[in-house]
Amino acid sequence: MNTVSEPKPVSEPVATLDVAVTHAKRLLESKPDLAAEQARAILEVIPGLPQARLILGAALRRTGRAAAAREILEPLGLEQPKAAPVHLELGVARAESGALEAAVESIRRAVTLLPESADAWRLLGDYLDAQGDSEGADAARLSYVKVAARDPRLNAAATALLDNDLPQADTRLRAHLSAYPTDVAALRMLAEVAGRLRRYADAIELLEKCLRLAPSFDAARHNYAVVLNRAAKPAAALPEVERLLSKEPRNPGYLNLKAAILANLGEYARAIEVYRAVLDAHPRQPKIWMSLGHALKTQGESAQSIAAYRCAIEMQPGLGEAYWSLANLKTFRFGPEDIAAMRRALERGDITTEDRLHFEFALGKALEDTQAYESSFKHYAKGNAIHRQLHPYSAEENSRFVERSRRLFTREFFERRAGWGSPAADPIFIVGLPRAGSTLLEQILSCHSRVEGTVELPDMPQIVSELAGQDTDEAAFFTAVEALEPGRVRELAERYLASTRVHRKRGAPLFIDKMPNNCLNVGLIELLLPNARIIDARRHPFGCCFSAFKQHFARGQSFTYDLADLGRYYRDYVGLMAHFDEVLPGRVHRVFYETLIADTEREVHRLLAYCGLPFEEQCLRFYENDRPVRTASSEQVRLPIYREAIDQWRHYEPWLGPLKHALGPALQDLSGEVSVHD
Repeated sequence: MNTVSEPKPVSEPVATLDVAVTHAKRLLESKPDLAAEQARAILEVIPGLPQARLILGAALRRTGRAAAAREILEPLGLEQPKAAPVHLELGVARAESGALEAAVESIRRAVTLLPESADAWRLLGDYLDAQGDSEGADAARLSYVKVAARDPRLNAAATALLDNDLPQADTRLRAHLSAYPTDVAALRMLAEVAGRLRRYADAIELLEKCLRLAPSFDAARHNYAVVLNRAAKPAAALPEVERLLSKEPRNPGYLNLKAAILANLGEYARAIEVYRAVLDAHPRQPKIWMSLGHALKTQGESAQSIAAYRCAIEMQPGLGEAYWSLANLKTFRFGPEDIAAMRRALERGDITTEDRLHFEFALGKALEDTQAYESSFKHYAKGNAIHRQLHPYSAEENSRFVERSRRLFTREFFERRAGWGSPAADPIFIVGLPRAGSTLLEQILSCHSRVEGTVELPDMPQIVSELAGQDTDEAAFFTAVEALEPGRVRELAERYLASTRVHRKRGAPLFIDKMPNNCLNVGLIELLLPNARIIDARRHPFGCCFSAFKQHFARGQSFTYDLADLGRYYRDYVGLMAHFDEVLPGRVHRVFYETLIADTEREVHRLLAYCGLPFEEQCLRFYENDRPVRTASSEQVRLPIYREAIDQWRHYEPWLGPLKHALGPALQDLSGEVSVHD
C-alpha cells in the first residue's frame, strides 16, 4: 500500500475534503506556511486525518521546524507502517534534525515499500554518504539511476535532449540540479548537453562529480572516458575504460572505445589488435571494420585498410563513409562497378544526409580520376553544400578575429611582455591552411634524429577556447589575453608542454605540433613559447583552396565548404602572416609547397637550418619513414616527391569564379603574376 489511509469524514462531504487536501498539497512546494494553515484547518474539522497530518509535518519541515515535524510524523509512521510517503517525509525530518541513523532506517523502509521512488533512492544515497558508507551510497544511487528515467521532473529535459534542443535541456537540468545537486542522472544528462556543445571542460567536471557520488555508475564512467578522449586527454581516458573492461572484458562498446583511445595515443598497433579482437567475436560490424581500416591506413598498411573498407561496404552497401574512406586514400582508384554503386546509392531517397554527403565527395574523387571534371565538380559542390548546411560558418567573424589579432599583437605588445612565457624551445609549430603541404613538412622533419613527429595536437586551440570562455564574441579571447599576468602566461605555457608530453614517445629534444589552424594563434604561441619554431606551410591559393574544397574533413575546417569562404579565409591568413612578418621579422619560416617540390634538397637545408638542426640525409628519404600519419596526405607522403597535385586545380578553373573573386589581392602566384586571367 503506497498511500496514506484516509478514514471517511463524517461531517464533511467527500468532494469538499478532497478539494481542501488537494489545495494544501499544491501550497506545500511554493508556500509551505500556508499549507500548514490549510492542514490545521482540515484537522480542526477531522482530527487525526492522516493526509492532513502528513501535509502538516512536511510543511513544518519545509519552514525549518524539523523537530516539530517529527512530533507530527513519528506517531503517524507507527500508525501507517506501509505508507511509503510517510516514511520518506519522516526520514527527511529525522535527517534535518540530526538523527541520521534513524533517517536511514526510515528511507530504507520507504524504498522497500515503493522501489520506484526516485526521491527515496536519491536521499538514501545522500544519507549513507553522510554516514561514511560510500559503497552503500554508490549502490543506492545506481538504483536511483534505474528509476530516474520515470521521474517526471527529468522527462521534459530528457525529451529536449532527444530532440537536440540543447538550450531547453540545459535550462531544465540546471534548474533541477539547483534543487537536487546530487542527482547523478541529471548530472550525467547535463554533461551530455555540455559534450554536444563541445564544452568538454564542463562535461568533465560534471561527470567527475557524478562519479564521486556514484563510482559504480558505469554508464557515466563510459561517458567520462569518451569525453576525455574527445577533449584530447587520451592518457586520462585509458584507465577509465580499463576499469570498465575489468568488469566486462568482452564488452564490444568498451573495447571499441579503448581502440579509439589507443589510436589517439599514437599506439596504432595496439589499437589494431583490439579492433581485430572485437571483430573476431562480432564480425558483422561494418563501422568497426571501417575504424580498423582507418587505423591500418594510419599505420601504412594500405592493402589491409582497403580490404577492411571493402568488408564494411559488403556488409552495409549504403555506408557512404566507407566509400569516402577509400577515396581519401588518394592513391586508390575506384572501378566502374564502384562508380555505378555510388550512383545507385545517391538515387535512393532513404539514405541519411551524412551518407549522402560522403557519397558525393567519394563520387567526385572517382570521376576526377576518370578526368570527367565537370561532373566531378558538381558532386564535390553538392557534398560541400550539404556540409555547409550542417556546419554553418561566418567568414565575417573570422575576419574580425584576424583584425583584432593585428590590433593586439603589436611589436610593443611583445616587447612589454618579453620573458613572460616558457623558455623551452621544444615545439616546432607547422601552421597554414589544410592541404598546403604541412604533412609533407612534418614527415621530412620527423625523419631527423632530434625531432619527433606526433599527431595533430589540439592543445593550443584548447587554451584559446579556455581563454575565450563561453562567450561567443571573439573579443572575449583578446580581452583575456591582454589581461594575462606573467605567472598565468608561464602556467599556460608549462601546461601546454605537459599536456603534449604524452605524444613524445622517443624523447627527442624537439617535437612537431602540426595543426594548420594555429595560423590564427601565432600571437598566443609567441607569447607563451617565444623560443618555439613556427613554420608557415604555404601553397598556391588555387591549388590549396581547391584541394581543401574537395576534401571532406572529419571535423572542423568549416570554412572549406564554400569557395567564397575559402578565398576569404586564405586572404585573411596571408594578411595575418604578413602582419607577423612585420611585427616579428624572421620569426616565422615560410615554405612554399611548389618550391619544396621543385628543389627539395635546398628547401630541406633551409628548413633544418631554421630549426637549428644539422642536415641529415634521411630527411630527403622521408617516404621511407614508417611513422603513423593520420591526415588525408598519409598515402602521398609515403611516396617520393608527389608532383601530380600541383596543377590539378587547373582542370576545374571554369568553375572557380567565386574563389577567384574572394581571393582578391591574394590571387598571385609565386612569381607575382596573376594566376587566372579575367
